[in-house]
Amino acid sequence: MPELVRARDLVFDTCKVGVVLRAVLFVQAIAAVVGLFGATTLLSWLTQMALFTGAALPATLLWLLAVCVLKKPLGHLPMPAQWASGVALGALAALYGCGLLVWMGLADPAPWLGSAAAGALVATVLVAALVWRTKARTPAGTTAQLAELQARIRPHFLFNTLNTAIALVREEPAKAENLLEDLSELFRHALADTQEAVPLRQELELAEHYLAIEQLRFGERLKVEWSIDETASKAMLPPLILQPLVENAVKHGVEPSPDGAMVRISTQRRGSVVVIKVTNTVPAGSGRRGHGLALNNVRQRLTLLHDVQGRFQSALVNGVFQVRLEIPV
Repeated sequence: MPELVRARDLVFDTCKVGVVLRAVLFVQAIAAVVGLFGATTLLSWLTQMALFTGAALPATLLWLLAVCVLKKPLGHLPMPAQWASGVALGALAALYGCGLLVWMGLADPAPWLGSAAAGALVATVLVAALVWRTKARTPAGTTAQLAELQARIRPHFLFNTLNTAIALVREEPAKAENLLEDLSELFRHALADTQEAVPLRQELELAEHYLAIEQLRFGERLKVEWSIDETASKAMLPPLILQPLVENAVKHGVEPSPDGAMVRISTQRRGSVVVIKVTNTVPAGSGRRGHGLALNNVRQRLTLLHDVQGRFQSALVNGVFQVRLEIPV
């Protein structure tokens, strides 16, 4: 039941920059097409489009603001009632836009009925897009979660970890105990109930457990450097998103190199944005390349949570591979 409530709350989450931008561009495109009717010259088309924009743009922004403010009450309504409310608000917003034109003396006679119908129709399309966006989050997130589990708890990773623990039990039991505790924490997070987002601090702790396991396996070959900004620790990320990046760094940086590699993890808050970097040195002449599945997985999950406000970049420069994430605070 909590999962359903959370999904409903997200339907009218129009406060996000990406949602506002797409809605405005969609309505502006409609105004541009409608302006073609009856236009014989470029100037007349621009005049018509400006007239329609003068009514449609304020109405669209009003609708987005209204459903954003009311998203929690709307989220507790049955789905048919949510649709009806969204469409009704669209008709009211369109009447507001029409009223602006009447007030400025640009619409005589006033097309009240046509405006309400057009507003209801556009709102129907926008609500459908929001519902589709909400539904798309669950299967994509579940698929990504399963892919992360598959990539992280691979049979050979578990096999190597247990072999390391067995080797340490007699000679260094304290290290073996720590290793199994780290492994337990890793599995506990992996098998926990799915959450939409978790604090960056939790993701860093999980990465620390993973690196502690690999440190015992690779010894001095694995060099780890942390640079953590505590003011960024409350930023929200999709769960289990940082550890695959760290695992990639170990797999492609440390494993193929007899001398090992340096893995660096840094976080930094820059105003309203948090920058996360995971870098690793790459062995000289290494031609080993992955399929990019983990990176694509992370990119898609970041987009699902933060839309255009989340950014993902990866690049290999001068023998150093870097993954950079930017998320809003």
